[in-house]
Amino acid sequence: MDKANCTLYSGGMKGAESAFGEAAEKWGMKEVTFSYEGHALSRDKNVVVLSDEDLARGDISMELASRMMSRTYYEKKKIRKVLQSIFHMVNKGHQVFAVGVILGDNTVKGGTGWAVELAKLFNRPVSVFDQEKMKWFSWKEMSWQEDSPRIKYDTIAGSGTRNLSDEGKKAIEQLFADSFGPVK
Repeated sequence: MDKANCTLYSGGMKGAESAFGEAAEKWGMKEVTFSYEGHALSRDKNVVVLSDEDLARGDISMELASRMMSRTYYEKKKIRKVLQSIFHMVNKGHQVFAVGVILGDNTVKGGTGWAVELAKLFNRPVSVFDQEKMKWFSWKEMSWQEDSPRIKYDTIAGSGTRNLSDEGKKAIEQLFADSFGPVK
C-alpha cells in the first residue's frame, strides 16, 4: 500500500493519539484530527471541528455504551462528546489501532475502549497494544489473539491512553515501520 494515499483519523489528545499523529506525519501519511468546541488538543494537524449536528450523528445511548463496556459513566455531558467524536474516528477509519490495557471482560480500559467496541460493532479490523502485557493483540474469532498487525487499509483510526508508556510509543513506531518500511 502507498502510505501517501493513507489517512489517519484521531482525536489529537496527548499520549497515544498524538504519537499516532507523529508517526503518520513521519511516514508521510495524511492526518485528520477530529475535535469539537471546548476540546483541548495536544496535536492540531488538519483539525475538523465537529458541529453539534456532526456530533449528534455520533450520538449513542450512554446505557448502550455502559452495557457494552461493562461500566458506568458519571460525567455524562463531558464523556458524551468524547464518545461522539470517537464515533467519527472509527466511522472514517477502516482499520482501528489502539494502545491501552485489555481487561478481563475483553473490553479495553477507559475511553479507548469505546473506539475498540465500535470497531467490533462495525466489523472493522481492530488491534490493541496492551501496555501491561507489552504485546499487540487483534480481535479475531471473537477473542483477543496475539498478533503483529500491519496497516492494510487506506484509512485508519488511532486511539489510546493519555498515559502512553515508552513501550507503547515504540509499538506505534514499530507498527508504522513494519507496515511501510523505514522512514525515507
